[in-house]
Amino acid sequence: MRNVDFNNRDRLIQLGIAISTLRKMRGLSQEKLAEKAGVSRSLISTIEAPGMAKSFSVDVLFSISDALDVDAADLINASVFPDRIIKSQK
Repeated sequence: MRNVDFNNRDRLIQLGIAISTLRKMRGLSQEKLAEKAGVSRSLISTIEAPGMAKSFSVDVLFSISDALDVDAADLINASVFPDRIIKSQK
């Protein structure tokens, strides 16, 4: 992870909130999400940390979105999840 450009700070914080919210809605712990996504729990924790903005790779974003059964674009654009995302479960 690298330092975040000031212009992207809020976007990354919003993305972390979206991931955290959907993870909880899916009934997953950070550890379980990390396992399903093939990343470390500490990375999930860093991404979800309130007020923190750490960049991470698109590869990680795709892995997390696959583990949450949602398109990566929906996570990026999320402010309110549509019913089709909320109701989707594997």
